[in-house]
Amino acid sequence: MDSSDIQRKKVAVIGGGLVGSLNACFLAKRNFQVDVYEAREDIRVAKFTRGRSINLALSHRGRQALKAVGLEDQIVSQGIPMKARMIHSLSGKMSSIPYGTRSQYILSISRENLNKVLLTAVEKCPNVKVHFGHKLLKCNPEEGMITVLGSDKVPKDVTCDLIVGCDGAYSTVRTYLMKKPRFDYSQQYIPHGYMELSIPPKNGDFAMEPNYLHIWPRNAFMMIALPNTNKSFTCTLFMPFEEFEKLLTSSDVLDFFQKYFPDAIPLIGERELVQDFFLLPAQPMISVKCSSFHYESNCVLMGDAAHAMVPFFGQGMNAGFEDCLVFDELMDKFNNNLSLCLPAFSRFRTPDDHAISDLSMYNYIEVVFSRIRYHEAVLHWRWQKKVIKKGLFFSGSVIAMGSTYLLRHYMSSRLLDYLRRPWNWITYFQNTACFPANSVEALKIPSLRSR
Repeated sequence: MDSSDIQRKKVAVIGGGLVGSLNACFLAKRNFQVDVYEAREDIRVAKFTRGRSINLALSHRGRQALKAVGLEDQIVSQGIPMKARMIHSLSGKMSSIPYGTRSQYILSISRENLNKVLLTAVEKCPNVKVHFGHKLLKCNPEEGMITVLGSDKVPKDVTCDLIVGCDGAYSTVRTYLMKKPRFDYSQQYIPHGYMELSIPPKNGDFAMEPNYLHIWPRNAFMMIALPNTNKSFTCTLFMPFEEFEKLLTSSDVLDFFQKYFPDAIPLIGERELVQDFFLLPAQPMISVKCSSFHYESNCVLMGDAAHAMVPFFGQGMNAGFEDCLVFDELMDKFNNNLSLCLPAFSRFRTPDDHAISDLSMYNYIEVVFSRIRYHEAVLHWRWQKKVIKKGLFFSGSVIAMGSTYLLRHYMSSRLLDYLRRPWNWITYFQNTACFPANSVEALKIPSLRSR
């Protein structure tokens, strides 16, 4: 056996999704022996892909991580630039709100296609092996051992130097860390759920202008649409579960859309709308926080396993990708010394990931659960953008979905108080000069460009 193989660190990455597969690319560059264990079958050959399929908005943070492993150009070429939000009013009028300057944009990316590209890149690395259909049964960080169950249904013990938990919001790795002393954990389901619909191409082209994030804000309801490379749009309908549960028949669905999203009906099609609506039930959204992100020098959490967040700031994937990049930079700094790198990662990354999680939840709470005036919502967005530019996070653009700022009062004040508690630090900023919640003149409001 080659001496380099004897000294090579063994890393087990749990989860072959977006963050897990990107992490494997980073770790492979360090000449580690990397094994990726993914419970699902290979999505590149699967007839039906389970799990989330919400289109993703790729911004600067995510692109920097992809650039570091040589995949930015390939991924960007498969995305569709979105330069602004396009707001669809109930009357049918459309107005645009740019993300920034004319040269600034975010990219609409297919989650499934992105995962396929990352998995293909991983498998090109000779020191990486991806094990599909392998479920994590046990995780023993102290001993550096995991137990996995493959298609043969025989549990297998695997020893490794590092366990990397990238297994999502319901992380199995995290459940084992939760048993350790001084490991903090909290989760919060929000009252809203989401459902995916689709706007098909029209006459071989996009049915709407493709270079926009299209948004239909309606009181406690909202729908967004992101363009796909096949000329369709992936739509996501957000509303409280109790409202979803009221729509029991085809007529209920059509009447609801005629009342709140009338211009979307001819775009989607009545038959397709009903078919998609009843295809799958509405899905929940959860916010997860934990601390720390590591256990000794043997285990670390990244992505949703460490900080799942609601999608109202558009940074979930980008934050997960930035986790990978930050960890890689720290490995450079500490010369691959895991006993130094893992604690540094937790100290450095936990405040940032908790902050973006707070902002995501705040966007949801502040307008969905209040009667904040719309112009003040825009001011709040401007404040958040200023905070990020001043270094609350590294660098990059804010891609708040734009949506939640245009929602209005829905839930009770009692529930609002309950939801606000974990994020009380926001109140401090509201009462400081840098967050002028009540002054229209304090900041210039972005203009709406009518179309």
